[in-house]
Amino acid sequence: MRERSDCSSAKDKNSKVTEEARIVFIAGPTASGKSAAALALAEKIGAEIVNADAMQVYRDLEILTARPCGPDLARAPHHLYGSIDGAERFSAGRWARAAADLIAEIGARGRPVIVIGGTGLYFKALAEGLSPIPEIDPAMRKQASERRRTLGAEAFRDEVVAADPQMAHLPVADVQRLMRAWEVFHATGTPLSAFQARPRRPLAPAPTASVVIAPPREALYEKIDARATEMIEGGAVEEVCALLERGLDPNMPVMKALGVAEIAAMLSGDASQEDATAALQQSTRRFAKRQLTWFRNQAADWPRADDVASATEVLLAAFGCK
Repeated sequence: MRERSDCSSAKDKNSKVTEEARIVFIAGPTASGKSAAALALAEKIGAEIVNADAMQVYRDLEILTARPCGPDLARAPHHLYGSIDGAERFSAGRWARAAADLIAEIGARGRPVIVIGGTGLYFKALAEGLSPIPEIDPAMRKQASERRRTLGAEAFRDEVVAADPQMAHLPVADVQRLMRAWEVFHATGTPLSAFQARPRRPLAPAPTASVVIAPPREALYEKIDARATEMIEGGAVEEVCALLERGLDPNMPVMKALGVAEIAAMLSGDASQEDATAALQQSTRRFAKRQLTWFRNQAADWPRADDVASATEVLLAAFGCK
């Protein structure tokens, strides 16, 4: 068994910290160093790590999603990484319920929990709770897809908004949420917005410590560009090839992972490797910018850190450690 650091014994001397400092949230854009910070903290405090990245839950794309692997997995217990088949649709609701169960199990073992990822909606669902939407028959999603195909994208959106005017803010391109609104209304007779307006309860205790790792833009983009090159040269092409061979519905979440479309174009001969790499770099930079905007607006009260070292320092302080 791996020996814990002096930090664990220091924590045990302070009963208040031992009882309360159980959950840590680490968030930030892709390539910001979240995984490194989580591992450094986990080794110091004997914590277990729970994934909060919407794409890293799928087992099909280890390289393309930068999922922890090999030696990193041996440094601390990891949960909800590569545990879902790409043929499944793993929603924020399913993730939040699974994460809440894991947090309770890990807490019962007397260990802290580090929830880490770049999917802001996952943190929000866990911390604020879920809308009380009934389970919807998966067949309704197929009906929604067929209805959209029959009507066309614009007319389908119009139909959704007619049934649920609160969905008027959704653009035509937001296929997933428009289909979700359609299927909920047609399955229950109640608009999705009505369910969303009902009271919610947090699914887990409030975190004792949280941080958003937000490196300077130029440094972040350099890491993103370097990572994209490494992925395409290091096995991501083979991953996407295997994924495409499965013939999954293009609307499945895993098919929308960053890099799938770019590498698919390369595999079909519509783009060179250089073009695919440049396209992946650009789409990832844009995605990182959206992530930063989300956390700036939705997690404005979380402490910020420029890098892994400063983030780890902030979090260790919450455990009475250095």
